[in-house]
Amino acid sequence: DGINIGLISDAGTPCISDPGYLLVNACRKENIDVFSIPGASALTAALSISGLPTDSFYFEGFLPKKKGRKTKLELLNTLACTIIIFESPKRVLKTLLDIKKYMNENRRISIHREITKLYEETFWGTVNEAINYFSEKNCKGEFIIIIAKENYKV
Repeated sequence: DGINIGLISDAGTPCISDPGYLLVNACRKENIDVFSIPGASALTAALSISGLPTDSFYFEGFLPKKKGRKTKLELLNTLACTIIIFESPKRVLKTLLDIKKYMNENRRISIHREITKLYEETFWGTVNEAINYFSEKNCKGEFIIIIAKENYKV
């Protein structure tokens, strides 16, 4: 009917590891045209300021909460590229401890909290340093954890 609808998010690009894809899926099923207007993406914004290699990366999104988590982390450890994970504030420390367990405590990591928002924060260091840092904090906001490939040297 010539009506335009916009999907806008205050948290990066809608539909990337986000249930907004269900809306796009429904539109596609009804042959409704969907267009993207380029804008800030928390994933690419964080990767671009991570200081870690961007030539090859793997976007995991959110890790499984329970079933399949160990298997997924073991798989991620085999990848020869930068790995990007989304995480909630409630599980960020658990995820860092799992990264230490299944990857390497000295692996280089960049963690971004509330990227593109008012309380944006970036941590850069090793997995062990991140565990120490975030165990002392009351974590709030969404997190992007970026893990360098194994044996990456600064």
